[in-house]
Amino acid sequence: MSGEKIIDWISSDLSLPETGVRNTVVMLSDGDTVPFISRYRKEKTGNFTEINVRDIADKLQYYIELETRKETVLKSIEDQKKLTSELKKQIEECKEKIKLEDIYLPYKPKRQTKATIAKANGLEPLAMEIMEQRLSMKEDKVRVINKYLNPEKGVDTIDKAASGAIDIIAERLSDNADIREMLRNFIASTGSIRAKATKAAENLKTKYDMYYDYNEPLKTIPGHRLLAVRRGSKEQVLSWKIIIDDEKAVDMILAKVARNNRSLFYPELFTSVKTAYDRHLYPSLQVEIFLAKMDVADKDAINVFAANAKNLLLASPAGRKVIMGIDPGFRTGCKVVVVDANGNFKKYRAIFPHKPASKAKEAEDILADLIEEYYVELIAVGNGAASKETIAFVKSVLKKHNLSPKVVTVSEAGASVYSASPLASQEFPDLDVTVRGAISIARRLQDPLAELVKIDPKSIGVGQYQHDVNQMQLKKQLDDAVESAVNYVGANLDSASAELLSYISGIGKIVAKNIVEYRAKNGSFKDKKGLMNVPLFGEKTFTQCSGFLRIAGGTNPLDNSAVHPESYPVVEKMAAELSVDVAGLVGNEELIKKIDPKKYVTSDVGLLTLNDIVQELKKPGVDPRKDFSTARFSDEINTLKDLKENMVLDGTVTNVTNFGAFVDIGVHQDGLVHISKLSAKFVTNPREVVSVGETLKVKVLKVDVELKRISLEVAGA
Repeated sequence: MSGEKIIDWISSDLSLPETGVRNTVVMLSDGDTVPFISRYRKEKTGNFTEINVRDIADKLQYYIELETRKETVLKSIEDQKKLTSELKKQIEECKEKIKLEDIYLPYKPKRQTKATIAKANGLEPLAMEIMEQRLSMKEDKVRVINKYLNPEKGVDTIDKAASGAIDIIAERLSDNADIREMLRNFIASTGSIRAKATKAAENLKTKYDMYYDYNEPLKTIPGHRLLAVRRGSKEQVLSWKIIIDDEKAVDMILAKVARNNRSLFYPELFTSVKTAYDRHLYPSLQVEIFLAKMDVADKDAINVFAANAKNLLLASPAGRKVIMGIDPGFRTGCKVVVVDANGNFKKYRAIFPHKPASKAKEAEDILADLIEEYYVELIAVGNGAASKETIAFVKSVLKKHNLSPKVVTVSEAGASVYSASPLASQEFPDLDVTVRGAISIARRLQDPLAELVKIDPKSIGVGQYQHDVNQMQLKKQLDDAVESAVNYVGANLDSASAELLSYISGIGKIVAKNIVEYRAKNGSFKDKKGLMNVPLFGEKTFTQCSGFLRIAGGTNPLDNSAVHPESYPVVEKMAAELSVDVAGLVGNEELIKKIDPKKYVTSDVGLLTLNDIVQELKKPGVDPRKDFSTARFSDEINTLKDLKENMVLDGTVTNVTNFGAFVDIGVHQDGLVHISKLSAKFVTNPREVVSVGETLKVKVLKVDVELKRISLEVAGA
């Protein structure tokens, strides 16, 4: 199969221009990264988005795997000396993995089956005679079958011979690609998922109650309900099967193979069809279709998880501020740390303001002293146990001592994972894991992206059924989400951690570590060219990463922008024609307005790139993330019992699923805004209107204290 054919398929599948697809495939094959291609090669792609480029990369991988499988299939059939030119063409033109396996099925080496035993007993000619349907009902069936009896091999009766022939025909029909596709489409379009409680669970109250006697069409069942059925099945609470019209399915197969019902062996042919359906086709296709639906549900869930993770990573940073981080607790106390404006750890103290210790005065003095000593500007309190009580205590201290820091609730998700990691041990070898957790909480407020890249994205906990879905797919998509977020923001070359740098386009973990070690030994980078002195850093890596790195206060002002170094000569030409140096042009909106990008179009630099350059010159190095803001929780609302219907409260979106959004309103239990309550307008995808980390006002609709459920709606929706 030629590369051109694959490009044609990808272009058709994604409805993208063939030229852009071809250029993208070439660049991907040359090792260019998705962020680099989508940001700095717009002319070659035709302005493809990052999503377009990732889709092309995924399709390319799919078709490469398909072609590899075709080679195996062709060789296998050729070794059997059964490869015809027509079959070879059919395989080569196949563009779906599942259809390729259907084509291969009749030739796939099999373990011993009833059919293979019957063939060994010499009954294949009888099976062919039955399928040919040439004999009329006037013929003598006994006389015909007698020719195939073989007592030496155990075929010593008419019934045994007929039964063996039926086994052969049933397997042949179940291996037929056209029949399998016909039934697959029939099941997918008319079947329904039937879930029931297992005998062990039918009298138990579980979270799967709604699925104890459940039926929904395959065509319309949402992915999250399929995932719930699968999880319930794994936990042996539910059983499931796909329900279809079996009689109609058998009739469809019969219509494919029976010319009429007057042939001598029509009853045997009918039995063969029924056997093929009952024994082979329905069982295998039921599982295949369920798995295919689950694969789609997995992908939807993974997309939700990745989108939520990316939004969390791109949450507004508080920026370069002195921050106090508090990991709250009752019995074990609250761990209090201070980090400076650069995130460096300065001080740790433990306080015990709550029961059973109740050392409120001592805790008050410690907090007040730390705030005044280090000029603390923000206080980040983890959202775990004792969070609400700790926030109330801290606010009382601030009020009593007339102190100004603002108190912010910060998600602790994954903090314990970081605290116990080798990285945390390396950063803070002399500190307890709980202290490291408090430092992570403080740094998350300062710069969520820089801190969260140190944690396995799965530990952030913003998805549905993340532990049930395909883990390889999940890891890939989460890595893509982190890569996308990091390259969208960029990284300060002089302060970024190795973990953050490792996600920058083209760098990777080894080179990132080398950059940090080189920086520690040689001091700050004066310009991006200095990267070429880093071990294992080559021209290709420089091309891929340099546009996403920033150097503040370096020798070249463009090094603190997203302008790629390959385009520096263009900017220098623009500046010269405006009679200023580059430093005089950067950030000077009056001069930038005078630039006509069309004047600078060349064979190497197109208008799309030039427009990006002009926009970047206006605000170079500006963080693209939203301005910092937080929800203000009510001091009077602390538990579910404090909630009343129709209350309007501030909240922070903690998770977005296909059926709605979960919102933290400060009572230790997130409330659910169902998709129907997110907006006054019809919403098909919750992510169209809300995102993780967003603050909004919500109205309380219903509170179930016993089940700990809160129903909310967006205020004004």
